[in-house]
Amino acid sequence: MTLPAMHPRPGNLREVAEQIERATGLRVEILGGALVMSPTPRGKHAGSIRRLRHQLEASMPSGLAAYEVTSIAMPDDSDDYCTPDLVVLPDSWDTDDDWLADPTDVELAVEVISKSEKATQITGKNGWYAAARIRLLLVIDPRVGRWALYRDPVGGTYPEPVEGDYGDQISLPAPLSLSVDTACLPWYDRE
Repeated sequence: MTLPAMHPRPGNLREVAEQIERATGLRVEILGGALVMSPTPRGKHAGSIRRLRHQLEASMPSGLAAYEVTSIAMPDDSDDYCTPDLVVLPDSWDTDDDWLADPTDVELAVEVISKSEKATQITGKNGWYAAARIRLLLVIDPRVGRWALYRDPVGGTYPEPVEGDYGDQISLPAPLSLSVDTACLPWYDRE
């Protein structure tokens, strides 16, 4: 695929990211000053997100809502942002004119690992969420049928996560105070 000529202002990665998204349909994030592009989710990836969102919305406390395709600003760097697969924010986000959510408003970020994602990419994303002080990060891995719940980062690092297998319940702490059933999540084909 050939990208159209882009002429962003020097030092404006956000403008470049937006142009790439419009031209290609790829999801573009800026992490640590670098453009990170990924294709739109496969069916099972999207299905995992849909099933998680359905469960969260069925038991969500009043005043919170689950959102897809919502980007979170990186503190201390106006160009950095990340777009988790699913994010829980105050439902006032429905009427917000900003396009970047404040990381202090995030109750939960969810990342569903792509079939082709490498361990270093996963570790890097987890580090970004910890540096942004995202209180809860749920990582779902349909490649191996496992999940990890990271919480309460200290000094830009998450302590050891609570981990489990598909079929195990995930207990999300207050203010969510709900359980997520992972038995319904699809696996990627094993090769």
